[in-house]
Amino acid sequence: MSLYYRWKNFEEDEDRPEKPRRFGVTEMRGPNHTLLTQNALQDIFESMGQFVDGLKFSGGSHSLMPKSFLKQVIDMAHQHNVYVSTGDWAEHLIRKGPSAFKDYVECKQMGFDTIELNVTSLEVPEDTLLRYVRLIKGGGLKAKPQFDVKFNKSDIPIGGDRAFGAYVPPPPRSTELVEDVDLLIRRAERCLEAGADMIMIDADDLCKHADSVRADVIAKVIGRLGLEKTMFDASNARASEWFVRQYGPKVNLFVDHSQVMDLECLRGCNLGKNHNSVLGSSYFLF
Repeated sequence: MSLYYRWKNFEEDEDRPEKPRRFGVTEMRGPNHTLLTQNALQDIFESMGQFVDGLKFSGGSHSLMPKSFLKQVIDMAHQHNVYVSTGDWAEHLIRKGPSAFKDYVECKQMGFDTIELNVTSLEVPEDTLLRYVRLIKGGGLKAKPQFDVKFNKSDIPIGGDRAFGAYVPPPPRSTELVEDVDLLIRRAERCLEAGADMIMIDADDLCKHADSVRADVIAKVIGRLGLEKTMFDASNARASEWFVRQYGPKVNLFVDHSQVMDLECLRGCNLGKNHNSVLGSSYFLF
């Protein structure tokens, strides 16, 4: 075990293995909301690289970078045993025609390791989604479909693909409408059967758009898909703390680069910032 972990107090049966890890994965947001220079990324990798498993170029930010710079960043990540994900950009390419997605899979030549598919934004039939997963796997990359649980009434689709249109009333304390998570889970299960390596769940809506954390929805997702096969987009610091406190250090989380050290402290011995004072303990009740 690395010297990095000697200060931690993990129980012996919960100690996190060395990278590459199958659980307790921390994926970090790359350049998107903030400008991260190559030197800034290098500082993060050199100081906290042991705690970072993946780097994700969110929002198609990699499409704006010179290929030479992008290749340098990817190579730097690989030197620290950090995989690199394209983020949710595929939905912008399929508008160019069926061949565009096949060309997108060629991003492996640049060094990318994972392609993320934002299922909600793609708006494709399930057969097409599963075909994309198989194309990604056939290209030697990892596939990570991302699913959202919606809350706004304006997001409820009218007719058509009902996999994202079956909403059920939440507990009485909330006035929001929540998507029937069973439909989402069934589609995620089929993606895993088709070869997807992990399922990303956008947890921001679960943790800030309703009157309370939908712990029942999260528990059902983890119960059906498994902790190892699920990653939660918890860029909200309060949400990442909740996940670690509820599910322990083995939960897979996607966070902002500024949260990496705080998250690792939480995984180890709960030394991270306490956000409960903002939310209140009742925020986490079923």
